[in-house]
Amino acid sequence: MVALIAALGACATTPATEPYAWDLPPGFPTPRVPADNPMSDDKVTLGRALFNDTRLSGNGTQSCASCHLAELAFTDGRTTAIGSTGAIGRHNSMSLTNVAYNSSQTWADPTVIDLEAQALVPLFGISPVELGITEDVLLSRMRASYADDLAAAFPDDADPITVTNVARAIASFERTLISGSSRFDRHQLAPQEQRGLSLFESERLGCRSCHGGFNFTVATGDRIQMFNTALYDPYPAHDRGLAEITQITADIGRFKPPTLRNIALTAPYMHDGSLATLDEVIDTYASGGRASTSPYRSPLVTGFMLTPDEKADLVAFLGALTNE
Repeated sequence: MVALIAALGACATTPATEPYAWDLPPGFPTPRVPADNPMSDDKVTLGRALFNDTRLSGNGTQSCASCHLAELAFTDGRTTAIGSTGAIGRHNSMSLTNVAYNSSQTWADPTVIDLEAQALVPLFGISPVELGITEDVLLSRMRASYADDLAAAFPDDADPITVTNVARAIASFERTLISGSSRFDRHQLAPQEQRGLSLFESERLGCRSCHGGFNFTVATGDRIQMFNTALYDPYPAHDRGLAEITQITADIGRFKPPTLRNIALTAPYMHDGSLATLDEVIDTYASGGRASTSPYRSPLVTGFMLTPDEKADLVAFLGALTNE
């Protein structure tokens, strides 16, 4: 796996002569794109096809889209993901909404920065098995079904049929999954939603500390941000968050705050899908976390008081972040 990720940077392609025409909402920055994988229409078209193709799983039963359904803001509605062989994952399938802006691409591994590297994880990972394919099988299927498409997308490569290019095409498609046309963006909030926005922006609730900015998460751009929200104390030994990477005790339970865009579509919530509704999420934060006495709880998770009407207002505002 390490060798595969390293290979992504080893075979640079010649940049396209014409800059890619992004279709961005007003005020959204141009997404960061690796120098060795410039955007092109051919890559995006190929990546879309690959993303939806079950031949990317070893047994031909799942595609990327199996865990990232467009109608659910590219999540799957499950507590945690289920792989092509039936293996149950540890984590809730993250939304791919505005994934191009993420500072890292998993719940708790800050080393997976680019979408190209992330694409290799479900393809070849074994703990748990997701798509469960091998390099040889993948390349054989690419030669049989996508030889011309890969050649068109990577015209300067002597041999375009590579694992690296499959990952690059998928990443290029994923960078186009931009969401920024909600009622909030169009300044069309109803009175209840406007009251919810005021609560969201208030110091009393402090939501913006973790979910600020145009993408409603501070884990954007170059800012690697992960927090312990006191969901457990202790956290399960098999799912300790950032500490699994750093081996630092203080990092136990630290996970990335996801975007809140399209949040009404992406239940259940939290890194392990353990909260079923937005009402439950708000109640959990209002109490300072389910394990509010945890010594590792982020100082940003302090708890707050809300009336039933205020909670309804806040939920209404979160619903207004759905793309239309």
